Amino acid sequence: MSHRSGFVNIIGKPNAGKSTLVNALVGENMSIINSKPQTTRHRIFSILNEEGFQIVFSDTPGLIQRPAYKMQDKMNRFAYSTFEDADIFLVVTDGGTPEEIPPKALKKLKETEVPIILVVNKADTLSDSETEESISSWEKEVTFKKVLVISALHKINTGLVLNAILKHLPEGPAYYPKDQLTDKPERFFISEIIRNQILNLYHQEIPYSTEVIVTAFKEAENKDLLKIAAEIIVDRKSQKPIIIGKGGKGIKKLGTEARKEIEAFLDRHVYLELFVKVKDNWRDDERFLRQYGYNQ
Repeated sequence: MSHRSGFVNIIGKPNAGKSTLVNALVGENMSIINSKPQTTRHRIFSILNEEGFQIVFSDTPGLIQRPAYKMQDKMNRFAYSTFEDADIFLVVTDGGTPEEIPPKALKKLKETEVPIILVVNKADTLSDSETEESISSWEKEVTFKKVLVISALHKINTGLVLNAILKHLPEGPAYYPKDQLTDKPERFFISEIIRNQILNLYHQEIPYSTEVIVTAFKEAENKDLLKIAAEIIVDRKSQKPIIIGKGGKGIKKLGTEARKEIEAFLDRHVYLELFVKVKDNWRDDERFLRQYGYNQ
């Protein structure tokens, strides 16, 4: 019996629901889901394994039309790197048109010989005419093997997405061990959990100016407790007291909410320490960007 495998790379504008779709398809929370745009900053592999196939979903940052910082330019590069190794493309839109992604990305889609599936997400929020207009505008620019209308959040028609992928998935060996769910280590997901709580609890520019680095991850002496320390990086001195809050209330609430989610993720008790550090204009500093994993 033949085995199928391949990289299914997902692209689209920020907040189109790419991460929600990946999580729905693999059945795990591998990527941050948040109502704020630009929540995914790195390229994350999420792996769906069955006896007869292995699908490696590549979730990428939303394509930003006009990057304001070097960090956003690096995020775009993560997304463009998917054109180098895709076996299938999923183009995810929430009812928009091809103009929502940069011309460079649209050109690459037109030129690729890889099968492309258009996924119109958030169908529960769109009228029939809005859906039809969106599909028509995309089909004028790109040739798709399949067009699907879904709601990833409510898992409406997500099974059809999987069926379409399997139809075009090439034969091949498993690229990763069958019990592996992602290419990222636990530390990465812990930093993402903390960053997601920053997105939930803080407003305006604060969530977009922060990076989270896990600096310690070790068992306590009694081995029933995992001790984790993380640094919250901000890019201006004025942001540090906002994160900490009056009398430390802000960072205490952040720590409490993040610890709960980390304990659920790791299924064990956690002692979490958070520290806030200022790295002036880190989003435009190549040295810091490399240090924080923006290596594209």
